[in-house]
Amino acid sequence: MKIAIFNDNQLGIVVDKHVVDVTNVVDWDIHHPHESLVQLMEHFDSLKDKLAKAAQEGKKYNIEEAAFQAPVPSPSKVWAAPVNYKKHQEEMNKQFNNAPRTIEELALFLKAPSSVSGPSDSILLPFKDRRTDHEAELGFVIGKKAKNVQYSEAKDYIFGYFALLDISIRGNEERTWRKSFDTFTPIGPWIVTADEIHDPNNLSLKLWVNDELRQDGSTKHLIYDCYKCLEVASTHSTLYPGDIIATGTPEGVGPIQDGDIVRIQVESVGEFSVNVKLAE
Repeated sequence: MKIAIFNDNQLGIVVDKHVVDVTNVVDWDIHHPHESLVQLMEHFDSLKDKLAKAAQEGKKYNIEEAAFQAPVPSPSKVWAAPVNYKKHQEEMNKQFNNAPRTIEELALFLKAPSSVSGPSDSILLPFKDRRTDHEAELGFVIGKKAKNVQYSEAKDYIFGYFALLDISIRGNEERTWRKSFDTFTPIGPWIVTADEIHDPNNLSLKLWVNDELRQDGSTKHLIYDCYKCLEVASTHSTLYPGDIIATGTPEGVGPIQDGDIVRIQVESVGEFSVNVKLAE
């Protein structure tokens, strides 16, 4: 099932080329969409059939005309995976000589939850004269409280998946600072529930800047796959429903600038495009 938040924080189910308004089918508060999402995830098993039926009968909106919001509006944490593809390490060393280690030594890092934005929002560049790069990633949302989760059980804690952009300023500052500006974590266009993704660790991942294909990878090349990322994140930090994990980016990372259009596509999940602008 593809679960979306769209227009005025309405709850939608995406079917083919339409998003169906199911806001009134469940206990959904448009003024508190994140809290409503957490409640929906908690009761999803009992609501699934009801939502599926409503998706066939409710008011439909053309996908192209809907304004999709971040499908996870206000996570308490965003854990992100650094240098989680070997070829990305190689390209960073070639350009900057600054990626001597991979995730196996670096572990995860935190991004500010306030950096999350939606597929209808623009990426706002805070500096005109600093190199700022795109990083295409698979992201997922935690569906239930998780602490010290073993790898073999990790999939049971993932509610669903979405495309994610990890926007990154290059420089000597800590990763958290360089990646936590407002609009630096666009996600979307919706959540695809985990039961519809046969193997999240074997999905193609592509990114274009304007019409140029920059990144063309696959999650099968992850060093720490989705389940390992969750295991590591939950080891010393309690994960709560609605928390996000970003799994890292493959090779092909490059700069973006004012006026660009960035498009990300994740197999079996979806795609979205965002404009790039200088922050005012």
